[in-house]
Amino acid sequence: MSFFSSDFTLGILGGGQLGKMLLYETRKWDIQTKVIDPSKAAPARLAANRFESGDLMDYKTVMEFGRDVDLLTIEIENVNVQALEDLAEQGKKVYPSARSLRVIQNKASQKLFYIDHGIPTADFSRFAYTSEIRDSLANGGLSLPFVWKSAQFGYDGQGVKIIRTLDDLKGLPNVECIAETLIPFKRELAVIVARSANGEVKSYPVVEMEFHPEANQVEYVLCPARIPDTIAQKARAVALKVSEQLKHVGLLAVELFQTQDDQILVNEVAPRPHNSGHYSIEGSYTNQFEQHLRAVLGLPLGETESKVAAVMVNLVGEEGYKGDVEYENIDKILGLKGVTPHIYGKRETRPFRKMGHVTIVDPSIDEARKTAALVKEQIKVISNTRINE
Repeated sequence: MSFFSSDFTLGILGGGQLGKMLLYETRKWDIQTKVIDPSKAAPARLAANRFESGDLMDYKTVMEFGRDVDLLTIEIENVNVQALEDLAEQGKKVYPSARSLRVIQNKASQKLFYIDHGIPTADFSRFAYTSEIRDSLANGGLSLPFVWKSAQFGYDGQGVKIIRTLDDLKGLPNVECIAETLIPFKRELAVIVARSANGEVKSYPVVEMEFHPEANQVEYVLCPARIPDTIAQKARAVALKVSEQLKHVGLLAVELFQTQDDQILVNEVAPRPHNSGHYSIEGSYTNQFEQHLRAVLGLPLGETESKVAAVMVNLVGEEGYKGDVEYENIDKILGLKGVTPHIYGKRETRPFRKMGHVTIVDPSIDEARKTAALVKEQIKVISNTRINE
């Protein structure tokens, strides 16, 4: 099948910033696209050949959308899996598969999958409702502290909370959830694995992630991670095992903990391009978005190694601001060596909303990290309206 400058149409479920950046690559290769997103103002709306607004969790909507494309992929995992399964049974190519998405969509199912397949992960307990946790604590089935995670629909730090006292349970939604052992890790790491429809597999270098303590969002991603080669090899091996067992087609971002005794534990996975791979746009021979296209189209996978050390800084809405976005001091960061900003196209900011990212490249990862700190200090994502005004 000819993908380039032809009538072939790639369907993408989700039109957020990941979809927008994926479309950079489809435009580069002149691949026709059709995108659907719940928001009429989705960032990907301008770059798609065809764009429509619709509910990604609605069976009929996804079925009708999928029938009108040649191959279907995702940029967000919260989609109607039954529709994807039925489309595949009708002969439509769907990557990643409904099978792998069923496992990944639910954090409890993810954890059980790891246990069943001998993949190292933190101990956990599963609850049908958050309200059951108090009884488990009272009866000795669970002990403080632990990490509460909503089983479904957690995203960008939402649906996750460290529980150190009973008071921390107040205000949590009464939903299916897991209580996970709090790991005193050295570092949080990630590995992106690419698996093509033809079975070829490659992994990217291990990256190191630094998180915002309050928002539970990634602030910095460093590639390469500042770890010994033995630990990096172990992390890549664990990530490859997860991909192999899921038989996932496309990109799989595997988030990991490096424990105090240098064990590698899987935290969770994402079946798509991922925040931990944004550095690859400037830093890698093949960026993650092009690699996802290569994988789902069954084309040869590209080189995954880095051209240069890179650090990514997330640009998120400042606390206290909500309204039309303004990027303060963006001209100042553009004067710094090796700096490239990416603005996602969201017109309205709010606290901790992902609005863009900045990549810093340098032959030295330590120098890139120093520049990243300057970027974080200078650029502010604000608006004319303060929340408390």
